[in-house]
Amino acid sequence: MMDGTDRHCRYFHRLLTKRARLYTEMVTADAVLHGDRDRLIGFDPIEHPVALQLGGSDPGKLAAAARIGEDEGYDEINLNVGCPSDRVQDGAFGACLMKTPGLVADCVAAMRAAVDVSVTVKCRIGVDDQNPDESLFDLVARSAEAGCGVFIVHARKAWLQGLSPKENREIPPLDYGLVKRLKRERPDLTVILNGGLASIDDCLVHLSHLDGVMLGRAAYGAPRLLAEVDARVCGEAGLRPALRDVVAAMDAYVRRAAAGGVKPHHVTRHMQGLAHGLPGAREWRRMLTEDGAATSPDVVARAWDACGPRFEAALIEAGDAAVVAAAG
Repeated sequence: MMDGTDRHCRYFHRLLTKRARLYTEMVTADAVLHGDRDRLIGFDPIEHPVALQLGGSDPGKLAAAARIGEDEGYDEINLNVGCPSDRVQDGAFGACLMKTPGLVADCVAAMRAAVDVSVTVKCRIGVDDQNPDESLFDLVARSAEAGCGVFIVHARKAWLQGLSPKENREIPPLDYGLVKRLKRERPDLTVILNGGLASIDDCLVHLSHLDGVMLGRAAYGAPRLLAEVDARVCGEAGLRPALRDVVAAMDAYVRRAAAGGVKPHHVTRHMQGLAHGLPGAREWRRMLTEDGAATSPDVVARAWDACGPRFEAALIEAGDAAVVAAAG
């Protein structure tokens, strides 16, 4: 997610789930080649498994950026063929590439030749007036022939003109059936569904037909749902992580980051949704973001002291075993 899943966000999300694969923001190949690599693609070892998502349309540059990503230790290199933002359109990549499946295949082939880790594609089912029955299957067929075995499909078209990026996430209708048909017709491929999934229950419905699901804004806005992934999706027995333990770990992380020159707000902005649906959520958000608190390394500890007891009481009343065990 652009402006979302940076290294601080991913560290936070990893505390909630050990098994889910995390993805970076989309980073252009040019930025990887010429920018501040530590700032753009640096990550903490705790984040594994973690994938680097690249944007671009030049096979040579993408191959070089993929090689750098592999050298940095990423577990997967993902090519974005789905983002419809104006900046991406101006650079003729992202969702624009749905119109040039041959070029996508060339990019995949170059990246596959450059790295040993998995090269994957995240795409839409089509753009503008394309027929998804043709555009999706053609793109997948050509990219698979070039060596890609994993496709993450946002089950909506993107309209490159007339809709904002936000509208492109909400207005074009979802076609989950088309993505499931892709899996039926290409059982040799790993097909992962993205788009419109709001809960673990939603995910489980589709996992009986597909190889995986990807959550974006639902997980960002209400990150506690990630704490259900390991047990409910991956079948790992054990309690979900206790909220107080996650907050304590993030308190320590914010203090370390601040000592290294990172403003606390750059970390805590990703934590606002942790209290989604709980009494005191508004105060939690305010304490993490108000001007004075947001600059202090102890901002998380103070917010928890003010709001944590209400959070735990509500979760205990709801039967959250992890919080009961931690609080007891």
